[in-house]
Amino acid sequence: MQGGGGVSCAVAGDAPSSTRGGGGGMLGLTLFDPPGGEQPAERIGRLVRESPVVIFARRGCCMCHVMRRLLAAVGAHATVIELDEAAEEAAASAAAAAAVPALFVGGAPVGGLDGLMGLHLSGRLVPRLREVGALCG
Repeated sequence: MQGGGGVSCAVAGDAPSSTRGGGGGMLGLTLFDPPGGEQPAERIGRLVRESPVVIFARRGCCMCHVMRRLLAAVGAHATVIELDEAAEEAAASAAAAAAVPALFVGGAPVGGLDGLMGLHLSGRLVPRLREVGALCG
């Protein structure tokens, strides 16, 4: 990793991030590849496009926790990407996110907790999740 920047990724409902490195269902990945590899901005863009629901989060952020819990309550499995400070800047610029937490559904930015709550309270969250294939069962 260059400059110590990187992320860890877990699917909501898997082992908590405290088990990082211990196997427990966590998938480790980094935003920084060796020279000549995929650039951080490209990798972030690809992660957003490939996963139906993505949350860029800070470790221990209470708003991120609420977002994960709400999505799990409606039956969606979100890919949660925990950013360290160096990776946060790259994610913000690459994913067009103004701040973290940042939610993407079907590759489109929803915003933070306020955007998620707005979708939920308006009754548009579940249909949108269904449309992108993010609901379980």
